Amino acid sequence: MTIKWGFLGASWVASTALVPAVADANNASLYAVASRDPERSQKLNPNKVHASYEDLLSDPEVDAVYISLANHLHLEWATKALNAGKHVLCEKPLATSYAEAQLMSDAAAANDKLLVEAIWTRWHPRFERVVELVRNGDIGELQNIDSAFTFTTTFTENYRLVPEMGGGSLLDVGPYQAHVWSALAPKSSELKIETASANIGPTGIDLTTRAAATLIQPELSDSISVSALTSFEQDEKQSLVISGESGTIEFPQGQAFTSWKEASSIQIGDHVENFAPVDPFTLMIEAVGRRINGEPVWLPSLRESLWVMDALDKIKAFSR
Repeated sequence: MTIKWGFLGASWVASTALVPAVADANNASLYAVASRDPERSQKLNPNKVHASYEDLLSDPEVDAVYISLANHLHLEWATKALNAGKHVLCEKPLATSYAEAQLMSDAAAANDKLLVEAIWTRWHPRFERVVELVRNGDIGELQNIDSAFTFTTTFTENYRLVPEMGGGSLLDVGPYQAHVWSALAPKSSELKIETASANIGPTGIDLTTRAAATLIQPELSDSISVSALTSFEQDEKQSLVISGESGTIEFPQGQAFTSWKEASSIQIGDHVENFAPVDPFTLMIEAVGRRINGEPVWLPSLRESLWVMDALDKIKAFSR
């Protein structure tokens, strides 16, 4: 069955990445869009433009909803979409806090519908290969994950600059890094923050956040050290180094987190593996659609998204 998608919001990522992804997917169509600006909605070229979010959610033809609204609106509209009987793919971060994410998870369970965080990098074949290498022990016991995602923002009037709207660098690019921790660490790992600091800008958001933490495995004496850097005020940089007792994985070609339609590679010791350009957004749309159709395809679990939100909460609390 072709999944008929409804988009809440006509954001840059919706128009630039998700519209082409739906068009290229083998099991999806863009049926409807609702946004604050009907002209922007029409530019996405859906079958139907709805005058309001509520109208879209009431449309019986819509099977699944993609939400690309400001962070503080994720809870409200994901919950309303789930209660309307729609499956939901929600932009990262899933919510602005663990408490909000838990309410969204509860709504998904109550309505027996999918709720998936659109952390699209998780579908990249390179990321899947990294997970495989770590789980297979190819670099030995995992010991350390160091990462950074920084850029100098040119935002002016943008929700990312407003604390009450879920702004700040930690919520914007922190999820990419925390999802690496969640994907690679044993599922029972507990995060203990060792150090964290934030540079708060004039609007009250964190322009830069640094954190170092330990992933503790309660049943084992082993632990994994992790560190993250997020910033809206540093030069553009994406770095990820994954170290084990017998080897290291690095990312010499292609953005470490947001490789999109570009050639990429990983380096394991002296060995390099190359990956052809790919669109992970398309792979994400196809995977969600296949699960809706009852196929046993992998999706990032809500347990992982909740773990990530808890981690971001802990970093924020420690850094302020």
